[in-house]
Amino acid sequence: MNAPVKNDVLLSVNDLKVHFPRARAGWFGEREVVKAVDGVSFDVKRGTTLAIVGESGSGKTTTALAVMRLSPVTAGRIQLGDTDLGALQGEPLRLARRRLQIIFQDPFSSLNPRERAGAAVRAPLDLMNVGTPAERTARVAELFTAVGLRPEQQHLFPHQFSGGQRQRINIARALATNPELIVCDEPVSALDIAIRAQILNLLARLQRELGLTYLFISHDMAVVEHLCDDIAVMYLGQIVERGPRKAFFANPLHPYSVALMSAVPTVHGGRTRAAQRIKLSGDPPSPINPPPGCRFAGRCPVAEPACAAELPPLRELAPGHWVRCRRVDLIDSVPRAPLQLPTA
Repeated sequence: MNAPVKNDVLLSVNDLKVHFPRARAGWFGEREVVKAVDGVSFDVKRGTTLAIVGESGSGKTTTALAVMRLSPVTAGRIQLGDTDLGALQGEPLRLARRRLQIIFQDPFSSLNPRERAGAAVRAPLDLMNVGTPAERTARVAELFTAVGLRPEQQHLFPHQFSGGQRQRINIARALATNPELIVCDEPVSALDIAIRAQILNLLARLQRELGLTYLFISHDMAVVEHLCDDIAVMYLGQIVERGPRKAFFANPLHPYSVALMSAVPTVHGGRTRAAQRIKLSGDPPSPINPPPGCRFAGRCPVAEPACAAELPPLRELAPGHWVRCRRVDLIDSVPRAPLQLPTA
């Protein structure tokens, strides 16, 4: 029986774990397990965008693939509306895929170079047996127009389009089945700067017009600030901070979040904030054997010995603003970060 879900929450992820066992090192070696995602929980309200950010290897893309059921789920619950996605297999899972689609990072490799653009957009309609053949043809033309392409371009091959146009094709394909949730896996990171803004504006417009819900994966804080409503910061398989966009960008609390923010190029008095960025030393610990305490403690500029001893819980220190750091204090009911952004 499916658990009840709040009406305004479309996607609910609870204690998600994705662990990948590795091959044994010899006959008597212990089997190692890569803890790519290790206890992640979040909700995404209908019609909003939750951005998951973090550096490479943080587990953000694996989280997105697990939500799509494209990666094996070790433990936890993934709920889309009143449907438990983690419990679906076979035909019920295939039918549920109408409700959620994904836009991949590379706009070229995610398209078949031998398949015409129109056929790529039409494929979900054919696979899901949506509408009549005539209705599918009309739908493809409608989708090309919606993403800023000409309907007659559906007869071209992917190599005949620019990078931005190819990503528009991928967006049209994701929209084909009228999904409720779209997972955007770094959809603009492979594009030129000028084209990025066009694609982000397109995604924002489609969300307003169609009431879409986005799970947006990115490592670019400037992109996230432009599009998201809420933000979750991941580090080594765990969420270390989660909160509304305005609250987060006005007052990032976790030292790792502050370090990420310090790398955003923002002009201050003729200089960029990136020139005063907080430089972290060392590399992240291994996801095979993560440390027992705070996973960021070994690189944190303000860590104390107690930080490495015990994993801090994710605490709500302001409405909707959660942080996994024992050093964040409440001063006059206002959370204060132990590490501050450099000033110009």
